[in-house]
Amino acid sequence: MSSLPVIVGFGGFNAAGRSSGHHAYRRMIIESLPTEERQETLAGLAVLMGLVSYEDNAYRDADDRPYELADIERQFGPAILEGTLIRRIDPTFFDVDAAHWQKSANLSGGEAPMSFELSERDLPEPLPSDWQVQALDDRRVRVTLAGTLEVKWDSFRALPVKSAGQLPRGFDPGSLYNSRFHPRALQLTVIGASDAIQSVGVPWADIANAVRPDQVSVYASNVMSQMDEAGFGGLLQARLKGGRVSTKQCPLGLNSMPADFVNAYIIGSVGQTGAIAGACASFLYNLRAAVEDITAGRCRVAVVGNAEAPITPEIIDGYATMGALAAEDKLKKIDGADTTDPRRTSRPFGENCGFTIAESSQYVVLMDDALAFELGADIHGAVNDVFINADGFKKSISAPGPGNYITMAKAVASARAILGEESVQKRSMVQAHGSSTPQNRVTESEIFHRVAEVFGITDWPIAAVKAYVGHSLSAASGEQLINSLGVFRYGFVPGIKTIDKVADDVFSERLILPLEDLDRRENPLDVAFLNSKGFGGNNATASVLAPRVVEPMLRRRYGDAAFQDYERRREAVREQARAYDGQALKGQFDTLYHFGQNMIDESEIELGSEELRLPGMAQSIDLNFPNRYADMTD
Repeated sequence: MSSLPVIVGFGGFNAAGRSSGHHAYRRMIIESLPTEERQETLAGLAVLMGLVSYEDNAYRDADDRPYELADIERQFGPAILEGTLIRRIDPTFFDVDAAHWQKSANLSGGEAPMSFELSERDLPEPLPSDWQVQALDDRRVRVTLAGTLEVKWDSFRALPVKSAGQLPRGFDPGSLYNSRFHPRALQLTVIGASDAIQSVGVPWADIANAVRPDQVSVYASNVMSQMDEAGFGGLLQARLKGGRVSTKQCPLGLNSMPADFVNAYIIGSVGQTGAIAGACASFLYNLRAAVEDITAGRCRVAVVGNAEAPITPEIIDGYATMGALAAEDKLKKIDGADTTDPRRTSRPFGENCGFTIAESSQYVVLMDDALAFELGADIHGAVNDVFINADGFKKSISAPGPGNYITMAKAVASARAILGEESVQKRSMVQAHGSSTPQNRVTESEIFHRVAEVFGITDWPIAAVKAYVGHSLSAASGEQLINSLGVFRYGFVPGIKTIDKVADDVFSERLILPLEDLDRRENPLDVAFLNSKGFGGNNATASVLAPRVVEPMLRRRYGDAAFQDYERRREAVREQARAYDGQALKGQFDTLYHFGQNMIDESEIELGSEELRLPGMAQSIDLNFPNRYADMTD
């Protein structure tokens, strides 16, 4: 009997806002929400963006004027909508019309020798052989030389790419905890993982006490590492800028840090850990490791996620030079206009020209079904399988290939084995990779079409969340997963609202590619397939089951009486989760960050032949292993 990996918590931050409580999802379907829920989500975003704060039991602006929810929507609604989702890159990152460059030039004095003055300490080492140096006052020197001198000086150019999926305007992720010297992706790690863990509604201490210390797993990573000034970016630039490398830039730049920070500063885990990278499929790679561990009984609770902060001129240059990003001039050509809407740069399955880069942090908490049952944890869905396949021999490392046919077919077949043909045919959906490139819209839609054909699917709803939040690389499938949980909860499949029509070359005969939110409340979905296609042939597809099918499965496994007891425990947990959500909506996150706290005294470790005990931990680590190869040994 296999354990079922169930999703008991989720959280993070992206261009749509906070993921826990379904608020990022709700921002995407804001037009379809009832008034109360729409205003609640807008108020939460207003606090996040610094437009209002919550003090003395009321929302207040900078002039201390109180606001009701309806007042916030009326006064700040347009600014909230404009300051979220994909938009023109904010100047807090850099000026897209005047990005900093170094321009090379050769100077000469004409027919006469060239002469200039500078500080003595600024002389190059070693001194060029053709330089004549004369000492002046105040430790300055005059240099005279014949010929030319190569120099570099500051210059500024416009970037061809001007939009990105950024955190809500005005929100500083580092303000939620003591984030000194942390690269932005690690700031996102801390606040995103903390958000997910607190969303569970069960204190982490209670979760940790319920399992052995080595039955906790953390799998998280990113693709681009930390490439800003506090990470590898500053490390690589220091010598060229005449600066010094810090003690933190090298270690904090590693792409394993989104897992390491969770272990060391958030949950204090001594269990299994890993940082698996598979380009744009990285979240699903990490999710698969957790699912395999839980189903095999190697762990009972897992924290899985990714955090990516790639909005830097260098990373944008790299992808833009490949032709992978949606450049402003290309969009103008498609639109046949002199201007283009910076909010509509990501156009999955429409007339498009490249993806839109984005920052994001997305984490989920998984448990085996027995632990969730024991703790009364709320179950938002379950991951029954994640499949990963490569493309075989390739000519272009970034081009798509056959591996995605394998992962999609396996995922649908896996869900069919559990739910039956009718469920897959009538009540399933796909969260498309939907990167917004011309090649992707054709190749991915053809895969969906052919898989739908063989499994008898005729009207397959397709969502593409990158239309809203852009492509966050490693975290992208985390956004797909959490968005799917929102679909299960509210019944709306977010429409692809950045396109006017589906492109003519898209294989759409068996697919529904809605341009507005698709209402499935009368015919709820049972399963969502998360699809990801990454550079290098990193294909992955996950099968995620809705709570409406997971609960009957659990009732069958545990019986009606035990399930009713679970429901009673669950109500208290739901109340705690609602309390956290209410506090977070008011800007009171109480971010989990334990720097240098509760450290384990290694001298107090109790080491025996049958078990190992760590100070401060409720349960021991079992050292009594069976012989897995008994048939091969005496």
